[in-house]
Amino acid sequence: MNSGALLNAAEESAVDLLLTTDRRIRYQQNLAGRKIAIVVLTEAAKWSRVRLYIERISVAVNAATPGSYTEVDIPFL
Repeated sequence: MNSGALLNAAEESAVDLLLTTDRRIRYQQNLAGRKIAIVVLTEAAKWSRVRLYIERISVAVNAATPGSYTEVDIPFL
C-alpha cells in the first residue's frame, strides 16, 4: 500500500494521527486539506533510541491538530 492509500484509509477509518518514520511523506503526498495529523520520527528511529525520547514524542502527539505535520528529532547517541 502506498502512503497516499494509507492516508486515505486512515482518514476513512477516523484515525486522528499517523506516527511514522517516513520523512518523504511530506514530499510524496499533497497534505493540504488532510484531516489526519502526521508526526514523523527522524534520524535514529530504532526503539532503543526512541524510548529515550517518549516525552518529546508525547508532546508532539498531544499538540497535533487535524492536518498538521510535525517532525520529532530522535538524535543518534
